[in-house]
Amino acid sequence: MNMQLRRTLYMMSSRLRGVFFVLIVVCILAMLIYTQHLVAELRKESRDIVEFYAQTIQRIASDNLSAETLSWLFENITQKTNFPLILTDAQGNPSSWKGIGVPDTARSPAALKEVQSYIDKMKHENNPVTITYGNQVLNYLYFSDSKLIKQLVYLPYVTIAGLGLLVLVAYLGFSSIKRSEQRFIWVGMAKETAHQLGTPISSLMGWLEIMKAKDMTVEKLRSMVADMQTDVKRLEKVAARFSQIGSQTDLRQQNIDPILEDVLTYFHRRLPQAGKEIRLVRNYGSIPPLDLNRDLFEWAVENLIKNAIDAVKNKKGKIEITTGTLPESEGSFIDISDNGVGIQSKSRRDIFKPGYSTKKRGWGLGLNLAKRIIEEYHQGKLFIKETQPGMGTTMRIVLK
Repeated sequence: MNMQLRRTLYMMSSRLRGVFFVLIVVCILAMLIYTQHLVAELRKESRDIVEFYAQTIQRIASDNLSAETLSWLFENITQKTNFPLILTDAQGNPSSWKGIGVPDTARSPAALKEVQSYIDKMKHENNPVTITYGNQVLNYLYFSDSKLIKQLVYLPYVTIAGLGLLVLVAYLGFSSIKRSEQRFIWVGMAKETAHQLGTPISSLMGWLEIMKAKDMTVEKLRSMVADMQTDVKRLEKVAARFSQIGSQTDLRQQNIDPILEDVLTYFHRRLPQAGKEIRLVRNYGSIPPLDLNRDLFEWAVENLIKNAIDAVKNKKGKIEITTGTLPESEGSFIDISDNGVGIQSKSRRDIFKPGYSTKKRGWGLGLNLAKRIIEEYHQGKLFIKETQPGMGTTMRIVLK
């Protein structure tokens, strides 16, 4: 499975889980409602047949109607029924029966006892139909569900079992996607580490090559040493960032303005290499000291600014950093705004997921990492404050 397919599967996995769960619930409810409706209709049809038989008996009943005549009527009128029937006298003694597995000619005590046990079961399923003549009870007709009705009664449970098996298969499939996601994140983090370390290492290697020149003056040497110290500090910062991922975060109260200035200074040096004319605008308000892990917080802000730079497709752009406090002691905010391409409404739910990227070579970990740093390590919030396709986006960090 190639990386693009893995990324696509992961980006769709949460939606697929939601859709799959809804489909399962809808299928179960639809099956239950439909089968209950069918069972009710078939039971009504069975009762209508039994009541028709009873009405027929009542119409032709007379004082000298014999048990043999009733048995004959029972056998001939109910020939086409497909459900168990038992005819008893007024005292509840079985006289004729059909469809219960006991031969209708058997009259031994054992056979009658078995028929009586069926009568006891039928009482719990359906109320018997009474055959009367005048005010006198002649017979009772007991009946139970046909095989088809019984199969329909159990059909929802069979369906649920089948859907349960489907859920198990889906769970195993999603677990596989989750494992692929974890591998994807680890690969992405390795690539990010290489990228973070690559720039200062390449710079140091370049300075070393220059130092090999024989006409090196003291002034040039001092200038290069200062630049090399900057690169070494960058390496130390990168190492410090990655060493704190997954460990307990050390938070200390700090002023945020110097931290933002360090990040903006770093990008001022990098912007010419990006080939874009982007202005970095500061709009700082008054913010009290905040509990921060400087290394990680800088990383989060860097990722947000880097994302804003990538969003500016034209050569000229503007990225504005605005800070201030929210009303009613809701905390302090840091807004990072750009005049880039904006975010489509269909993508707003996905941009913070690992793997989401609009760049062909991007690993899509920057915004996800920034969100984790802000929300998991600093107990803050990172969200899209506003965005408009073609006009730009504002990301907001809220910290207390």
